[in-house]
Amino acid sequence: MRVLLWALIVSLATVELFSPSAPIAAQSTKDDKVVKDGAVVSFLYTLSGKDGKIIESNKGQEPMKYTQGARQIIPGLEKALAGMKVGEEKRVKVKPEDGYGPINEKAFQEFPKEKIPADGLKVGAVVVARGPEGQTVPMRVHQINEKTVIIDMNHPMAGKALVFDVKILDIQPPAVQQPAKPAPPAAQPAKPNPPK
Repeated sequence: MRVLLWALIVSLATVELFSPSAPIAAQSTKDDKVVKDGAVVSFLYTLSGKDGKIIESNKGQEPMKYTQGARQIIPGLEKALAGMKVGEEKRVKVKPEDGYGPINEKAFQEFPKEKIPADGLKVGAVVVARGPEGQTVPMRVHQINEKTVIIDMNHPMAGKALVFDVKILDIQPPAVQQPAKPAPPAAQPAKPNPPK
């Protein structure tokens, strides 16, 4: 009788374990849909200056996508997005030191006027130079003198307080790291044949 009772208990437990309504440990948790380190986040934003004037926006375009904690966006914005959930909206104010940094006075360089293209000879014009690895580097004309031009190589938003209106569209959880495969065993030295 005990064997039959045990078999009945085991079969009921098996039915409960595999029934569609039974909870499964591998289901995603609520924590998967929160901005945290390693998560791939998609969001919409509108960037404004301190005066409220819109600088840029991706509304109606492809969402911005980045990996939280990978330093792919400015630090002040990344820090403010941590803990947000899908559908959540927020206004984020970023100080210059947490954005594109303060204005660096050493980034103002003087060049001979003849080195600047004719269409770049006006204050505020953007000229492009090639960096050491062939990358393009935009620079803004700051001042025009009689024989020289002073170029500002700071980021255009350096020294500015920024205001972001953001909406989180999607959060993909961090990729699961595959465990490292164990190293194959080292080759064993050949054993000499015993003498005959």
